[in-house]
Amino acid sequence: MRRRRVPALAALLLAAFLALAPGASAQREPPPGAPVQVGPALAAELGQPRIAVDTSFTGADLLVFGATDRLLGPAGDNVVVVGLGPPRDVTVRRRIKRLGIWVNGPAARFREVPDYYALAATAPVAGLLEEAARRERRLGLDMLAARLPGSRDPAFRSALIDLKRASNQWNEEEDMVEVSGGRLFHARLPLPSTIAPGDYMVQVLLVRANRIIARQELSFRVDRVGATARIAEAARYQPLLYGLACIALAALAGWMGSVIFRRS
Repeated sequence: MRRRRVPALAALLLAAFLALAPGASAQREPPPGAPVQVGPALAAELGQPRIAVDTSFTGADLLVFGATDRLLGPAGDNVVVVGLGPPRDVTVRRRIKRLGIWVNGPAARFREVPDYYALAATAPVAGLLEEAARRERRLGLDMLAARLPGSRDPAFRSALIDLKRASNQWNEEEDMVEVSGGRLFHARLPLPSTIAPGDYMVQVLLVRANRIIARQELSFRVDRVGATARIAEAARYQPLLYGLACIALAALAGWMGSVIFRRS
């Protein structure tokens, strides 16, 4: 079970404060030809700007909360929240059967693949924005995969999505953005137990009449702490000693197992 760091009530109160705070305005994206409006349309914040990963870490929920200047809901504005992790190169291989044995076959390499992706909204994103806008902002796993540099084979792109979803690194609209009081919202983005250390970003988008009218970018960091951090540093900076230690521990575990089972 994921740990919840900030109570929802406190998040909503902080969101109301942020909505009134002078420096809490988000970047506006007015439609072409529209007059520029004065005042913040969107204010958002993270419940936890740093995630500490130790040996007991089993996953967590990242709380995103805020407020808008107009009512949210079916007849009003909508909020879309996107979490993105650091980009990495990923190779997808197809398994083929030869002489009764499964072996690696053709492969496709994709560049700048987000190590983490999460999408949540107050309503299904496909009904809020046109396909061109969703593709530009990578709103949806299909839109995300379509923009990745690499092989254009749709089978490999579909396999990449399946692999990332199976490892809980990518998820799409599994939880809704919840609205309270008409203008206050909060969402919880799931962070998997296998999340990698690095700098992450959350985009909060305000959608009005099928257009993104404001956005805010928030950042958080994932760090290894305690024994996990020391083991990772040893593996990276002293690979020879790390390998020898692993071999010694495996040999010790095997010897202890043989002694225990011999006595029993």
